[in-house]
Amino acid sequence: MKEFLLKYGCNPNQTPSRIYMEDQSELPVKVLNGRPGYINFLDAFNGWQLVSELKKATGVAAATSFKHVSPAGAAIGRPLSDIEKKIYWVDDLDIEFTPLAAAYARARGADRMSSFGDFIALSDVCDVSCATIIKREVSDGIIAPGYEPEALEILKSKKKGGYNIIEIDPDYIPDPIEKKQVFGVTFEQGRNELVIDDDFFANIVTENKDLPRQAKDDLAISMITLKYTQSNSVCYVKDGGAIGIGAGQQSRIHCTRLAGNKADNWLLRQSPKVLELPFLESVGRADRDNAIDLYIGEDYEDVLGDGAWQKVFKERPDIFTREEKRQWLSKASGVSLGSDAFFPFGDNIDRAARSGVSYVAQPGGSIRDDIVIEAANRHNMVMAFTGLRLFHH
Repeated sequence: MKEFLLKYGCNPNQTPSRIYMEDQSELPVKVLNGRPGYINFLDAFNGWQLVSELKKATGVAAATSFKHVSPAGAAIGRPLSDIEKKIYWVDDLDIEFTPLAAAYARARGADRMSSFGDFIALSDVCDVSCATIIKREVSDGIIAPGYEPEALEILKSKKKGGYNIIEIDPDYIPDPIEKKQVFGVTFEQGRNELVIDDDFFANIVTENKDLPRQAKDDLAISMITLKYTQSNSVCYVKDGGAIGIGAGQQSRIHCTRLAGNKADNWLLRQSPKVLELPFLESVGRADRDNAIDLYIGEDYEDVLGDGAWQKVFKERPDIFTREEKRQWLSKASGVSLGSDAFFPFGDNIDRAARSGVSYVAQPGGSIRDDIVIEAANRHNMVMAFTGLRLFHH
């Protein structure tokens, strides 16, 4: 397949639209089902790069859930706890949670509001367990290096047979020079082939220099995720999965706050008050996600008010007070934080500390680095300066 005709570009009025290889060679992908669109392929190719790099960096199967050319979640296949299975809505599935299935459950479950209607990328051949989780989620499509026959049939049954399924050649190596056009002008640059490994975090600038193996993996996950997230961006990671991604913000502190709020939501969903919400049996997973988001936020009256709670709950839950939420979040620790560019002020570190951040990786290079290091020392964090920016546009 040397070209693939798309229905339209980013928007329906942008026609004609296609993908092709400029040198007239074969495309590195096969469309096994459906008709992926322009944005689908952008998500697919960025997502594939992300998960293949996560697999190389950690040696563990990886998955990502992409929306609008940024990941909503990314993870490696660490085993799931019973509470994690519950907050990811997979506790009722009678399946073997293979590393790939666990990776996608984490990636999808980190920010389920943002992952709704995602495009999935998997580092490994899609197995039946992973396909079983995907089958009941609202999703636009998937890219993977292959599919088990039964898994492929499960996925083909989605969206009335129209689910987008792409197979990519895992041995494909792109040209080292990449190009794109904006306003009729061609831009050209070398691909970002930066390898993120243990040495990437060797320059620890804080008094606390204890960076355990799992934290290194989590920092690698954060930085690789940022490499394929629209900048400015910040990523919080815990137990092998991104739990908060703040993408495309003009201000670094806004990135940190946005990602931190998402990380807080992930942490709050594990509190007894949320785990024990008395949902009506008729309320589906997506509506439960919406209700939980409202319940733990400032607009809780939208779901707890008279005439509202009766549509969702068997009985009206107690308000999750600000003090109760703060107390629960105060227990958080061991979270890793990556930033695609330097932190210009210490306020980013102070905000990160409120979400349990213990480990930080950022390029450094600000004229206020001493203030940022001082803030990290005040919170007893480990902070590494990587010396390398990871902007992605």
